[in-house]
Amino acid sequence: MKMDERKQQILLAIIKDYIDTAEPVGSRTISRRYKLGVSAATIRNEMADLEDMGFIEQPHTSAGRIPSNLGYRYYVDCLMQREQLTEEEEGAIRNGYEDKVREVGEVLNRTGRLLANLTNYTALVQTPRMGISTVKHIQLVLMASGQAMIIVVMDTGAVNHQIISIPENITQQDLDQISSVLNAKLQGRTMGSIRLTLIKEIYFELAKHRNILDLAIELMKDKIPSVKEDKIYLEGVFNILNQPEFHNVDKVKVLLSLLEQEDKVKDILKQPNQGLGVTIKIGSENSQQEIQDCSMITATYQIGDRILGTIGVLGPTRMDYAKVVTVVDSMSRNLSRTLERILKGNG
Repeated sequence: MKMDERKQQILLAIIKDYIDTAEPVGSRTISRRYKLGVSAATIRNEMADLEDMGFIEQPHTSAGRIPSNLGYRYYVDCLMQREQLTEEEEGAIRNGYEDKVREVGEVLNRTGRLLANLTNYTALVQTPRMGISTVKHIQLVLMASGQAMIIVVMDTGAVNHQIISIPENITQQDLDQISSVLNAKLQGRTMGSIRLTLIKEIYFELAKHRNILDLAIELMKDKIPSVKEDKIYLEGVFNILNQPEFHNVDKVKVLLSLLEQEDKVKDILKQPNQGLGVTIKIGSENSQQEIQDCSMITATYQIGDRILGTIGVLGPTRMDYAKVVTVVDSMSRNLSRTLERILKGNG
């Protein structure tokens, strides 16, 4: 829908003022605070037009106006300019990931805490979908008499390795034979898909090396993440409850009940076509009725071209979109880089 420049300026002023104050905005307020070069009467007429167009609404008689969901959508699509992070905020993100963190779970926890602290809203972080990662290559390498290293490469790029004890008479040729059988049987499979029948086949082919095979399979079970797929970390739940929109006890109960249901939270985090970049869902654009007074800003994180999961921020429709979009985008890129470092063994 086309809108002339004056209406755009007035809509932008209403949205900025309402985000800051949570109070309906009147024509006099806009005239006094935003110096648009037109009278309060002209602003009032333009506001009436914006209301007719569906971009703003009047919450009750004699009140000022507030943005509608359509108004917020026009703002984020056509008017919004992303805020720059402050030096302090950039430092917090950089320090949060530059510390030598080696565990995926700790990285996700830090991501949630940073998102909640930097936005003052509720953060949601989906665990990497590692359960669907498959074995790409397995190699056993003789390190010394009685010692070998097993290296397991997953299709996500994750590289796991560990020193294991082996009989002293085992040669590199023996290890190559074991590696060859393991690759033939396990490449392209997830650990969850390795059935007893397949393990029996491997045991049959490697009958004289079962002691090493036992160690190899145990290593793979230990090293490949076994956390439940799509677990959700929540941080800063009480941040959203501090917003004026959620001072209603019944509304709070409904929201908290939703956040306790992991399947519904996963649905909230879904992005159209699992695309890259930042996605903004405003009010009724959210699939769950319980959060149709809220907005959700999400972004995926990945290794290479493979999307591993989603992070997001949940806040009122009055949220500071310009700030939150910048934070979510920056955090998703930093999370991707950090996970790539950890999963590829460069931590």
